[in-house]
Amino acid sequence: MNKNTRLGTMMFLQFAIWGAWLPLTARYLSASIAEGGLGFSGSEIGMILGLAGSIGAIVSPFIAGQFADRYFSTERILSFLVITGGIVKWYTATRTDYESWLWLSILYSVLYMPTLALSNSVAFSHIDDAENTFPKIRVWGTIGWIAASWAFPMIWLQQNLSFQLMPPFLSGDEVPNVTARLADALKFSGIISMAYGAFCFLLPNTPPKADAVEKLAFKKAFNLFNNKSFLVLVLASLGVSIIHQIYFLQTGPFLSFIGIKDSSIGPAMTIGQFAEIITMAYLGFFLKRLGFKKVITIGIFAYFARYMIFGMTFLPPWIMVLSQAFHGFCFAFFFAAGFIYVDKLADDDIRHSVQTVFGIIIFGGGPVVGGWLSGYLQNMFTLNGVFNYSNFWYTLAGIGLVVTLLFYYSFNNMISKETA
Repeated sequence: MNKNTRLGTMMFLQFAIWGAWLPLTARYLSASIAEGGLGFSGSEIGMILGLAGSIGAIVSPFIAGQFADRYFSTERILSFLVITGGIVKWYTATRTDYESWLWLSILYSVLYMPTLALSNSVAFSHIDDAENTFPKIRVWGTIGWIAASWAFPMIWLQQNLSFQLMPPFLSGDEVPNVTARLADALKFSGIISMAYGAFCFLLPNTPPKADAVEKLAFKKAFNLFNNKSFLVLVLASLGVSIIHQIYFLQTGPFLSFIGIKDSSIGPAMTIGQFAEIITMAYLGFFLKRLGFKKVITIGIFAYFARYMIFGMTFLPPWIMVLSQAFHGFCFAFFFAAGFIYVDKLADDDIRHSVQTVFGIIIFGGGPVVGGWLSGYLQNMFTLNGVFNYSNFWYTLAGIGLVVTLLFYYSFNNMISKETA
């Protein structure tokens, strides 16, 4: 197995872990106890999927980034984090009370969130042409997400499968008590985590920088905020990550509201990942032709376009489902391009820490605000027990448009390492 194949497999497993449980969890938590769910409120779900993940992202530079840049080989840290996280995720599936879910979700995020940045930095450490090579490696993460999102419903939530036009193309009757079975997605994720942890020992060795002058890697990484272009990207990332987080909090319940079956929610959401595969494949081409500024601007604008369509609740459900194709631009053109840009700014001895510092905003600050904002807007737009999804999505579209304009008129394509 060559180096790029191993890195691609790493990305496949990294995001299969996430894709196995995230698309279905909001639906499981929000469904009533009579349906088989846990009956949590919008604010409680926001705390579980927003605040919990944020805590993990915020501590990443001080734990994973520091250890990977200064003390231990990154692949060993990855192995420990994902195996331990898999155990926690399995146990979470057995709990039904809010307090347990909150604290276990916080613990899991401390273990899993650092691995997102660390897997990126492992890849960047072993490739030369980041613009062209990284998207080809990272796209396997998208494929992993799709595979996990499809496999679980087919195996565990449906029976008598037959062909259909909408992803996952094979669908069948839902098994009895299907909503309660959504909790098993967490156990499925735990199994993938164990496999990933074992695979980490086959990754290319990525040792720490023994000759680093600054012993506190995260301290040097935070100095990157002196770079104006990095600061603008981070501020834009805050706005984007807020509305990005809400997508995962509300899309599952929204698809259920417009008539999509519970067993089809995860597969239906993978349309965004299919689009992501295509956009990732051509990301290097667009970066070289358009530059980081225009590519990232397109990525932010795609959020506005997707939420505007979501707001048009009078449209047929299949249009809502297909509109998730904008996610390809959202992720590849904003997040993937952003990670590549940040890697170009970072010195070699703080590569892991810089990725995790950037991750504080994407996976930390944004999600915690997004979790709160999701619950706040849900309460605001609920009248007599009826949630007005249209006004909700239009509000998020407005945020996306404002961030698009602010980024475009503030960012420049200059790349200079001003971390000192």
